[in-house]
Amino acid sequence: MTIPTATIGYNPMVGDMQATIVGWDTWVWATGDTPREVTVTATAGATTATITATASMLTLQPKDGTAKCTGFGIPWSQDNDSRGTDCKIIFNRSSAHFKDSVTPVDVKVSYAIEYTASDGATGTMDTHTTSTTTTIPVAEIQTLNTRPTTEP
Repeated sequence: MTIPTATIGYNPMVGDMQATIVGWDTWVWATGDTPREVTVTATAGATTATITATASMLTLQPKDGTAKCTGFGIPWSQDNDSRGTDCKIIFNRSSAHFKDSVTPVDVKVSYAIEYTASDGATGTMDTHTTSTTTTIPVAEIQTLNTRPTTEP
């Protein structure tokens, strides 16, 4: 059984670099290429066995930020914005100090594995974890607050 590594989408995506912003909630979600369940069946002689690997959530580890993820995330849309998401990152620094000006984010998915066989055998196997590192450009918005004056 081969389980592909996770791929993610994120929002906001601002400007030409499609960057997210320091200090904002960055929604993250598993894209369609990330399986939540993988099943394979094989037969040897008179016995057929089925192995099912099931995942429960993404694990995100950004290099400069904090992630909270209890599921696979919800793709951002105006309709989903009011509902919220179960997977987000808050970056605490821009990507300017990283190579290519993008922040590395480690993405992992752990799969619980169970099997059943036509001869009545059932059980579990060791957890399998896929792991990859992706990158997200992070920009910062700077503002200047000034005191209003009565001078012309």
